[in-house]
Amino acid sequence: MASTFLPDKRTGPGGPGGPDADTPPPSAGAARGRARRRALHWLTAVGFQVPALVLFLILVLLPILFALYAAFFRWGGFGMPSDYIGADNFTRLFDDPVFLGDLWRCFVLVALSLVLQLPFALALAVALNQKIRGRAVYRMLFFAPYVLSEAITGVLFGMIFAPDDGLADRILGGIGLDGIGGEWFADPSMVMATLFLVMTWKYFGFHMMLYLAGLQSIPRELTEAALIDGAGPWQRFRNVTLPLLAPTLRISVFLSVIGAIQLFDLVWVVTQGGPDHHSETMAVTMFQYGFKRYQVGYASAISVAMFGISLVFALAYQRFVLRRDLEGATTTMRGDGK
Repeated sequence: MASTFLPDKRTGPGGPGGPDADTPPPSAGAARGRARRRALHWLTAVGFQVPALVLFLILVLLPILFALYAAFFRWGGFGMPSDYIGADNFTRLFDDPVFLGDLWRCFVLVALSLVLQLPFALALAVALNQKIRGRAVYRMLFFAPYVLSEAITGVLFGMIFAPDDGLADRILGGIGLDGIGGEWFADPSMVMATLFLVMTWKYFGFHMMLYLAGLQSIPRELTEAALIDGAGPWQRFRNVTLPLLAPTLRISVFLSVIGAIQLFDLVWVVTQGGPDHHSETMAVTMFQYGFKRYQVGYASAISVAMFGISLVFALAYQRFVLRRDLEGATTTMRGDGK
């Protein structure tokens, strides 16, 4: 009879009286099933990624590595590089007045973009974010130049700024300012300003649409609360709109700087770097040496320098400017297997 009062060792969470009494222990077959599902998910993910990785390897990574390899040779582009010269192509960059001029012109284009082009795009975006009649039409018209290819834009402005017979000279002559016009792309003192005007016409619509997207994501309640508190238009813009638009502004600045570093097609169609290298960019210089003068080794060194400048800027910008925007942007995913 005393044994009746002894506790059952199986009583508890795992015993017959516990909550998991009816749950069978996991079988080896169920574990193998979960392992097969995880393996299937992994193989599916790899299968979708392999084509993109192969294209990236062939079209991006291998050309970068080969350009770095060719930069250490004196090579004309025919056969395989064989005349090894070490780092002479890279040291030549710092003695080349054309390349040093390219760096200066790149800096000028970046400065003009940040000071003139992007504020102009922001002002238009703020204006077109208001309730005005026909704003959809204005948005379409301002964004339309970005849709055009650089080749079409170059040919178009080559005709507009043609000496004497171009549309620009005719308009200036009609209002009595014919002395201002002239050889827009042939005058060394005017070519960069004219080229920047073409660039602004071509690309400001893209940044304007970025800013419009950012403005429309700002809660209207915040601006209405500032209005109720008595804030004027400038105070609302400075204290509410601009801080909330800061992530979009930072992305716009990043894209503008990278675009200025790698600018090629528009310059090539309009001026081909002339007159006398006064509108040349690093990409145009690389093309000139690689495909016109057949100094592919030196052109490869220029391409490596461009890549290095872009990479250093991108990493530094991400580290010091975009760091707060990227915090928490990474999400994790877990499969079905538990």
